[in-house]
Amino acid sequence: MNRFLSNVTNKIDTKGRVSVPSVFRSVLAVRGIQELYCLQDFAFPAISVGGPDLLDRYERQISAMDAFSPEANMMSLLVHGGGVFMKLDSEGRLMVTDFIREFTGISSEVTFVGRADHFQLWQPDAFQEAQVAARSGRSFAVTRPV
Repeated sequence: MNRFLSNVTNKIDTKGRVSVPSVFRSVLAVRGIQELYCLQDFAFPAISVGGPDLLDRYERQISAMDAFSPEANMMSLLVHGGGVFMKLDSEGRLMVTDFIREFTGISSEVTFVGRADHFQLWQPDAFQEAQVAARSGRSFAVTRPV
């Protein structure tokens, strides 16, 4: 498997670390990701986490813009000013820093959410609310055989 899928909620330990789910660590290993790029999400109160390729994707978008445009400057502010590099410890844990806590409202638990080529860190209740909102915005038609 080379995609981040599903969601898992884990507790933060007394030292402020949280275990990254083993299925997510497996994807990191398959993709050869050792250094994590963490970014404050543009739309949700979540931290997006991926490899350097995630940062590269945003930088390609920025470089395609006029370097002096307000859009390029705002995007750089979000991508560079709202991002940090982090590493997992030897036991696959991530330090839940003030950078993460202040942006997300995370306190004692973290919900890890797969987003295909990256994953996100959410405060569990905020994730549940976002899921409900996303589902309510969709209409599902059930077709029954006659």
